[in-house]
Amino acid sequence: MAKQHHDRVEKQFGDQASAYLTSTVHASGSDLIRLGERLSAAENASVLDLGCGGGHASYAAARHVSSVVAYDLSEKMLAVVNEAAKEQGLTNLTTQWGYAERLPFEDEQFDIVISRYSAHHWHDAGSAMREVKRVLKPGGKVIFMDVSAPGNAVLDIWLQTVEALRDTSHVRDYAPGEWLTMFTEAGLAITAVSHDRLELEFSSWTERMRTPPLMIEAIRAYQQSASEDVQRYYALKPDGSFSTDTLFIEAVKR
Repeated sequence: MAKQHHDRVEKQFGDQASAYLTSTVHASGSDLIRLGERLSAAENASVLDLGCGGGHASYAAARHVSSVVAYDLSEKMLAVVNEAAKEQGLTNLTTQWGYAERLPFEDEQFDIVISRYSAHHWHDAGSAMREVKRVLKPGGKVIFMDVSAPGNAVLDIWLQTVEALRDTSHVRDYAPGEWLTMFTEAGLAITAVSHDRLELEFSSWTERMRTPPLMIEAIRAYQQSASEDVQRYYALKPDGSFSTDTLFIEAVKR
């Protein structure tokens, strides 16, 4: 099951590697600015970007720290990141392939682990979080940025459904309480959480993942059947565009 999921993720994202490099949603955002602020005083730090995707968090980090390893399951994505890093003159950024749940690094190798818009694709996020703790030095920091599901069951199932219809590699957008549990059970102490909203323009959101027309029709039908509460919460627009919650989580390894 895990291999099938990993293969699906690699195919989904490998074929669309360039789209993620140029995606406005991924290439910009207040979270990237905040990440740079958090790393600005960590010039000697070694950083692991877990599930780097198009590499935007890696590029932001590399401008402030000593070294960055951009780590991902998609070799095509890593090739795009390598090329983009060269174009930007980021000689302190290297790439490595592998699973989030099984990191090919030594114990206590990194000062900081970051991850952006990746964890909701991981087959076993709990195992990945334990690996994060293992490769972090004592007192090491964690910064995660991701979509957050609401605690409300009706709102939660709506988000998970449109995500799964759009992208077969989607596993789960976690609610704040689930994030707290995963971090705590892994031995990572959350020190700060910031909330924000992410606007998703429907056509680019589906094109980026090459969602089949039949699935797009299903999403639109599901959206149109949504209750007033759901439509209001997600700021659902007539063209299918909507907004979701995001979290910026900071933690330390005790």
